[in-house]
Amino acid sequence: MGSNENLYAVLERGFPKDRSSVAIETPTLHYTWDDIDRASACLANFLAALDLPPGARVAVQVEKSPEALLLYLATLRAGLVYLPLNTAYREAEVAYFLENAAPGLVVCASKNLDWVSEAARRAGTRYVHTLDDDRTGSLLEAAGSLPQTFHTVPRRPEDLAAILYTSGTTGRSKGAMLSHGNLSSNARVLHQYWGWSQDDVLLHMLPIFHVHGLFVASHGALLAGARMLWAPKLDADLALKWLPRATVMMGVPTYYVRLLSDPRFGREHCANMRLFISGSAPLLRETFDDFRARSGHTILERYGMSETIMLTSNPYRPESARLGGTVGKPLPGVSLRITDDQDQPLGPDAIGHVQVKGDGVFSGYWCMPEKNREEFTLDGWFRTGDMGRWGGEAGGAVVPDDYLSIVGRNKDLIISGGYNVYPKEIEGVLDDLPGVDESAVIGVPHPDFGEAVVAVVVAKPGAALDAQALADTLRGRIANFKVPKQIHLVETLPRNAMGKVQKNVLRDTYR
Repeated sequence: MGSNENLYAVLERGFPKDRSSVAIETPTLHYTWDDIDRASACLANFLAALDLPPGARVAVQVEKSPEALLLYLATLRAGLVYLPLNTAYREAEVAYFLENAAPGLVVCASKNLDWVSEAARRAGTRYVHTLDDDRTGSLLEAAGSLPQTFHTVPRRPEDLAAILYTSGTTGRSKGAMLSHGNLSSNARVLHQYWGWSQDDVLLHMLPIFHVHGLFVASHGALLAGARMLWAPKLDADLALKWLPRATVMMGVPTYYVRLLSDPRFGREHCANMRLFISGSAPLLRETFDDFRARSGHTILERYGMSETIMLTSNPYRPESARLGGTVGKPLPGVSLRITDDQDQPLGPDAIGHVQVKGDGVFSGYWCMPEKNREEFTLDGWFRTGDMGRWGGEAGGAVVPDDYLSIVGRNKDLIISGGYNVYPKEIEGVLDDLPGVDESAVIGVPHPDFGEAVVAVVVAKPGAALDAQALADTLRGRIANFKVPKQIHLVETLPRNAMGKVQKNVLRDTYR
């Protein structure tokens, strides 16, 4: 019989021999590798005792903490399916996810227990527990006295490990199904490609309900047996304190903009750094150039999706081969093509649809067979929805023909601060508000968030609207990252001859 391909078992094979060494360091606590093994075993024993059916989902909406990461690892060990939910999601949004995924267990923050319990009851979920970022909650109370050893459940590469809900451009959010093999293959590739070792120290300030923080960052450190400096979120003071001890940092463009805006940040903070990585949103060329001048390091930009994990990366070595305005070359094991509207491959410098194949590409969307038929070509390529080109120019420099540049999206998806925002959802909420006739939501370039959400609203005849009041109302109904940064009130929306709103005109107007 072959080795256990459960993702936890794969990651555990990278743990250092000295299990007493520190794996996770917070500003107040240290967790050893032995702590990770024993605590995840307690939690896995708790999950196993629930006697959930094979493949049951564990939905989690909690603040970032080492215990939240341990719950993820325990879910893998128990052979269940992890379902992380953005902490900004509100009641109606969470209710949809629970109804769609039908989890066997929901874990939430104590402050949200009342409404989460009601949503779970309506969805038919049997168990609800709490977990807070101060090491309290009913989950830890229930698991704390259980055995500290657990035999990790054997899993095959094709077995489901996680479902990540990602905003689409039509209909409701879709649950991307990722297998143990999808996640472990990508972790192994990045381990080699980015030069991970046990000597690394990762500055981890990303959220862990998202591919970037949960999979790319955490898996990288765990598989390498490397220490993580663990912070709940980006904190400039803590970053400046910890950066001199770190060797790797992953962030969204916002993080690098914030560091550059702090006059204290300089080369002395980066003396031990070997790699700064940016992703989840476009990195402006200005930020790329300014960071190199200020820090002496060239940010490595890469490209991935919830459905595929990482697809491309600028080179690790030599550093001079990292090109601003590009996302680099396809990673080993990834096939990527640029096609026309008929799925025919295009050559260099032609803008077309980005399509991919590879071991990290998901199997499809949860309970959406019709969507899977739309999103995959007949010959098995996944349509990413992004537009890109090989080669061309970036920042006035000629780009090699094997480098990919993402030039936009063929749909209306907005990526703001690394989060996917679906315009039609916001438009639906806006259009239902009193006095609103119609609306259009667009993304415009933003130096901090990559893209900012902007709404253009038309009032009903005789109605008097107030942009600030509209924004305040939206904050009570949708996640804050979806609330438009600006709301413009206009008399009419531009339309083409077919009556379709010309969002390209709006983007040009309000960019």
